[in-house]
Amino acid sequence: MAEKTFKAGDHVKWGTPQGETHGKVVKKETSTTKAGGHTAKATKSDPQYRVKSDKSGKEAVHKPGELKKG
Repeated sequence: MAEKTFKAGDHVKWGTPQGETHGKVVKKETSTTKAGGHTAKATKSDPQYRVKSDKSGKEAVHKPGELKKG
């Protein structure tokens, strides 16, 4: 199965303890980075995506499998 890929500006959704959240991809992360008090260990071979919530404006970094287009 091909890995999900996204680009900056893609509208995506992801699950949170409070329910589904919607936002936009800010950028593809390919190195260790911090967002929302957490450290994401992204690499070139295992990238993660920085997303910005439409509702709160906060940023987080998610693995591709956690995101869905929409």
